Amino acid sequence: MQKGARFTHLTFDCYGTLIDWRAGIERELVGALGGIRISGQQRLAAYVEAEKSQESEYRKYREVLRRTIISLSGPLGMTIPDTAAQEFAGSVPEWPAFPDTAEALRSLGKKGYKRFILSNVDTDLLKETISHSGLSVDSYVTAEECKSYKPALGHWKSFMERTGAKKEEILHVAQSVYHDILPTGKLGIASAWVNRYGQPLPRDAAPLYICDSLASLVALVE
Repeated sequence: MQKGARFTHLTFDCYGTLIDWRAGIERELVGALGGIRISGQQRLAAYVEAEKSQESEYRKYREVLRRTIISLSGPLGMTIPDTAAQEFAGSVPEWPAFPDTAEALRSLGKKGYKRFILSNVDTDLLKETISHSGLSVDSYVTAEECKSYKPALGHWKSFMERTGAKKEEILHVAQSVYHDILPTGKLGIASAWVNRYGQPLPRDAAPLYICDSLASLVALVE
C-alpha cells in the first residue's frame, strides 16, 4: 500500500459492476422466453421490477431467479415452464465479465488493497463466477451467508465483523445506486459509483468517486 493511502479494503458489488449483469440477463431471457417480440429494454425493465419484488424477504437466490422469471408469465402474456426457469437460475456463472474487470482486480491487489465481493447471490453461484471469470479477490460475503439482500445492511456488517475493517478504511465499489451507493452512504462508508450503463445520478446519492469503468477507478484511487 502506498504511503498515505486512505483505504485498505475495497469491497465490490459483483453483478453489474464486475460482471455484465445486463448482457447476461438479456441473453438468458431470450433463451428462456423464446421468440417473444418485445424489445430488450422492455424485457429488462419487466425483469428488474419482478426480481426486486422477490427480494423483500430472504430465500436462496436460485429460488429468487426461478420465481422471478415465472412471475413474468403474466406480464409478458406467455407460459414459462419450470425447467426453463431452473436453467435460467443456474446460468449466473456464465454471465460475462466486463473487459476491464480481471486486470483491474489484479492491479488493485498488487497495490496492496484487500478485495472483497459483497453479492446478492448464493455462495456456490459466486464461487463458480469467480472461477469462470478469473476474478482475483481475497474473499466475499454472499446473501446466503448473511441471510439478507442489499440494500439491507447485512453484507457490510458481516464484512466488518469478519475482517475488523473500520468504516473509514473501506471503499465500496458498485454500479447500483439503489442496492449499494445509498446504503453505504447511510453507514458512513465511502463509495465509488461505476456508472457502467450511463445512468443519471439521483440527487440523494453522494459517492466519493464517479467513473465509468474499473480501469478509470484504478487511476482515481492512486
